[in-house]
Amino acid sequence: MTATTVQTLPADWRDFLALTKPRVMSLVVFTGLCGLLAAPQSIHPTLAFTAVLCIALGAGAAGALNQWYEADLDALMKRTENRPLPAGRMDKESALHFGVGLSFFSVLLLGTATNWFAAALLAGSILYYVLIYTVWLKRRTPQNIVIGGAAGAFPPLIGWAAVTGSLAPLPLLLFLIVFLWTPPHSWALALFVKTDYARAGVPMMPVAAGESSTRKQIIAYTIPMIAAALAPWALGYAGIIYGAVAAIGSAGFLFCSLKVGLRTTGADDSMGPEKALFGFSILYLFALFGAIAVDRIML
Repeated sequence: MTATTVQTLPADWRDFLALTKPRVMSLVVFTGLCGLLAAPQSIHPTLAFTAVLCIALGAGAAGALNQWYEADLDALMKRTENRPLPAGRMDKESALHFGVGLSFFSVLLLGTATNWFAAALLAGSILYYVLIYTVWLKRRTPQNIVIGGAAGAFPPLIGWAAVTGSLAPLPLLLFLIVFLWTPPHSWALALFVKTDYARAGVPMMPVAAGESSTRKQIIAYTIPMIAAALAPWALGYAGIIYGAVAAIGSAGFLFCSLKVGLRTTGADDSMGPEKALFGFSILYLFALFGAIAVDRIML
């Protein structure tokens, strides 16, 4: 059954919340908050809260527009078939209006409350996720998550810019960390939901290039990601707290990625190492960004 054959039922607030992908949004909001806290200046707490709220709303808007455009794909995958659109709890027009309205509101509010440079970065992140990743890359190339992953790396730039009105080497390094973190994180997930992507015809790396190639590329991206993660400490932009967290966390990440990258699987494999890498990668990014914020506050 596809989304077009399901009778649409009245949506409630939980369906609109689900459109924003709140679990994904939590990591986006946290990295944006840490980018704000790491800035060398400070802003009024009310403006700081508004900036983080706008990052959350912008991320939610991008998620809503992603689900609007990909409703047909979501209906074909077990992992996403119960989302509001494929499950028939919302019509596509409502999702589109919600996503577009939230996009404009978040950008305008951020520009008014802080500065228009930060607002432009937020607008760029939304457009990048929707147009570059969702519309252009997702269905066309196994490099979709590599190039498109830049969209998820914008929040620390936005948080920093909301305070300073400019950019600097540290937020650019934070951007690079998230950019390089995204492929191993996403491919770990893709390995244990490969059949879902294959059913929907999405050329994620395990589907298009095979598991063996994907595993090798997980290791290949982990190594420069670790270098980027250690760079803020090595270059003097962060202190010993961040350096210790980055070193210990990166060692754990490398261990998990090697377990995934150097193994083969059978038909009945439970994908335990792949699930472990996916889960650890989320904790890793939370720890890294939390450490940079604590480290900068204590300087």
